[in-house]
Amino acid sequence: MSTTQDLYPSRNGQPARLMERLDPVIYSRPDAPMPVARSLIESYEKNGFVILEDVFTPAEVAVLQQESQRLRDSRELAGLEQTITEPDSGEIRSIFKVQSISELYRRLASDQRLVNLARYILGDEVYLHQTRLNYKPGFRGREFYWHSDFETWHVEDGMPRMRALSISITLTENNEHNGALMLVPGSHRHYVVCPGETPENHYQQSLKKQELGVPPDDALRTLVEQGGIVPAYGRPGSVIVFDCNTMHGSNSNISPWPRSNLFFVYNAMSNQVVEPFCGLAPRPEFIAARQQIAPLTAIATDFSQWALQAPQFQGSQQLQEKNPNEHPDSAHRRKDRRHQHEPVSPSA
Repeated sequence: MSTTQDLYPSRNGQPARLMERLDPVIYSRPDAPMPVARSLIESYEKNGFVILEDVFTPAEVAVLQQESQRLRDSRELAGLEQTITEPDSGEIRSIFKVQSISELYRRLASDQRLVNLARYILGDEVYLHQTRLNYKPGFRGREFYWHSDFETWHVEDGMPRMRALSISITLTENNEHNGALMLVPGSHRHYVVCPGETPENHYQQSLKKQELGVPPDDALRTLVEQGGIVPAYGRPGSVIVFDCNTMHGSNSNISPWPRSNLFFVYNAMSNQVVEPFCGLAPRPEFIAARQQIAPLTAIATDFSQWALQAPQFQGSQQLQEKNPNEHPDSAHRRKDRRHQHEPVSPSA
């Protein structure tokens, strides 16, 4: 049991309820240099997330996609504990700790386009708390039910405060058909105290289908009635940045088109995990960094050029601007996507 004060209790016998967030959203001073436009920072603070399009070029995306496919096809990875499969089909659902098995993704996690933004929002040097590659295959990709990441990271990993964020990089088209991420604007301002108690080795079940640490219907209804729902549509190479406490989830993918995203979780160095607040043994290192913690150094990399020097990409025919995973009717959506990032009224 952690000796650190538990400011966000959950799954401890208390009735489910909403409590006010006790931590800031933006930790840097307002006069500190901003890595993106002020309007984007303000939108993140208000809504708990921001969607940035075309952060990576089509040529860079092609490199990232090829690496995603290489990992998915690896027989060696298929049998590792850090590779999570779908509960029904057995297809790969997630691969964790991708920076340890891919030099490309290790460099990507340190890319200055990502690290500098995480540093600004969190007001500190940052390290990787968790990384994962989520696959949602066509026809059989299962849903990720509504949840706040922080509730699990706090209860099961011992993350003390809300001083972390996720950055998701879209590797395929994320659209209305293939189970795109959905977020609840403003939900990061409230912490949902969840019912139940955490069993030992809960991660073995929750990574396939999470049933504990999910908000009760009444709490979720309140949050959605207040903020609505925003689907995070975007073409490959877009970036979704969201607060650790933002309520989010995604539907199943019954379309023919896969949906794959990379997730990097950046935590402030001052917010390193302690003993889990549930009183159980910590989750494995591949899920939550506890021993391998070091501040990231931001680096500038053009991944299309980097790949030309990497042996695994020599002679590749995929290093071109055409996106092989884009479904055929996506071009018309490129004209104007601003409306897709506005809250959806619960009465619509």
